[in-house]
Amino acid sequence: MKTLKCLLMLLFVAGNVMATNPTKDEKQAVEQAVEKLRKAIIDADKAALAALTTDQLTYGHSNGLVEDKDAFIKALVSGESDFTSIDLTDQTVTVVDNTAWVRHKLAGNTNNKGVPGTAKLSVLMVWVKQKGGWKLLARQAVKI
Repeated sequence: MKTLKCLLMLLFVAGNVMATNPTKDEKQAVEQAVEKLRKAIIDADKAALAALTTDQLTYGHSNGLVEDKDAFIKALVSGESDFTSIDLTDQTVTVVDNTAWVRHKLAGNTNNKGVPGTAKLSVLMVWVKQKGGWKLLARQAVKI
């Protein structure tokens, strides 16, 4: 009986360790989703933006503006918010079960409403795995 209890305890601990230590493939899948989003933002690709975000998206800008999914996509597609380039550095990815958070530095060039500018931000993104793919649930940026 003690052996059975020990075996069950070992399986329980191993299962919890596996759930909190994602595989390299899971982290790479999140990194790929971040890259797809980066490209979709630059291209103002409405279909890609919609596919990469949850319906419950909350998208926080460094100026305090918070948008839902529709407002986020509309601003990019209309040119109100226009990134002409985005470089991401110092990126870290942490995956726990079906949730991941990504932190990185963003340096970009903008052309919002036809006015050139730059952005230097520190960003936190929260991603969830839905229907086999990673989707952005939340994002908050601060100026650096």
